[in-house]
Amino acid sequence: MPGNDVILVVDNVHATYNHAITALHGVSFELRRGEILALLGANGAGKSTTLKAVSNLLPAERGQINAGTILFDGGDVTRRRPGDLVRAGLVQVLEGRHCFKSLTVEENLVSGGVGRSGRRGEISQDLERIYDFFPRLREKRRTLSGLTSGGEQQMTAIGRALMSRPRLLVLDEPSMGLAPLVVQDIFLALKKLNQETGLSILVAEQNSAVALKYADYSTVLENGVSVLSGGATSLRQREDVRAFYLGQKAPPATPPSHLHAVV
Repeated sequence: MPGNDVILVVDNVHATYNHAITALHGVSFELRRGEILALLGANGAGKSTTLKAVSNLLPAERGQINAGTILFDGGDVTRRRPGDLVRAGLVQVLEGRHCFKSLTVEENLVSGGVGRSGRRGEISQDLERIYDFFPRLREKRRTLSGLTSGGEQQMTAIGRALMSRPRLLVLDEPSMGLAPLVVQDIFLALKKLNQETGLSILVAEQNSAVALKYADYSTVLENGVSVLSGGATSLRQREDVRAFYLGQKAPPATPPSHLHAVV
């Protein structure tokens, strides 16, 4: 059993779609409380499927976990409905900046507090906290979300998730399609949240440079398997690791060995 400092355990998970298409066949990692873990890998490596498995969202897409275990706070996530996991503190921000585009930014945020049955005073307090972390949302609070920029929509989606007071925030490709300065603003806010509130964060990213800059640890996926696990600083400083596993340059002749390879 994991120790009390571990909030999420993913142990040798295998998953398919439609009982036929293999998506994961050996993904393992642990996330300790109050830390940020970056899940890295090229497109199609299995990052999104892993996050959906963590939030028990695979069945909604005809996906199945065929082997392995996923424990959130010591409990098997496959035995809990996604809504129950959210109420227990595991909240995911899906890829694609999902907002209610016909609602204002603030109405979107409030919906996150209403979803957890927050009282009016709590919701007001949480709104101010979100605006402190994302000042641009305060400026756009009365604007329809559909009329805001891609970065502001991503901030709104993250803010709405934070309004439900998560203990584990799961983010799928938050940088996708956004300008570098906007991405930096988002990750700076996430790091500040992590440091000031102790929020645990699991983030899947193709943008390894920004993810490794702000994460504490990282796990690299390749073709549905976790192939490397180690400190983010170690990964960030090794050009050969980034080249071999993340495809940023021509790969070296042999994979680097100083990091812990996941078997």
